Amino acid sequence: MPREEAAASRRLLLIHLIPVLGFFPSLWTLYRRQGSREQLVVSRLSITLGLTWLLGYLLLAAGAETSNFFTLRLLILNSFFTSSYFLVSVWLMFRLIKGKSNRLPGFSNFAEQVLNKYLH
Repeated sequence: MPREEAAASRRLLLIHLIPVLGFFPSLWTLYRRQGSREQLVVSRLSITLGLTWLLGYLLLAAGAETSNFFTLRLLILNSFFTSSYFLVSVWLMFRLIKGKSNRLPGFSNFAEQVLNKYLH
């Protein structure tokens, strides 16, 4: 692959890994089923990370809203959960820039199994 194409492909993969916003181009890539194998793998991972974060965020926020005793603890846990999502996304972006693997142990396998099951 020529150098310019590799740089363009890397930039596109970086867009997919942007926290929250990268969910939408990833979803579009999987919906069209077009793109390189690496794009599809990163898209699956991005969607799984985004949906996991959204589900956790909503559950913790709902728990904080309905609980009288654990409200502050659940809100703090929610902020840690959100920060972790952003840090993992940025870490994956740095790994992509360095040319290293963009897989998360266990999580990437889960993403491929679940999304392949429902998208095929």
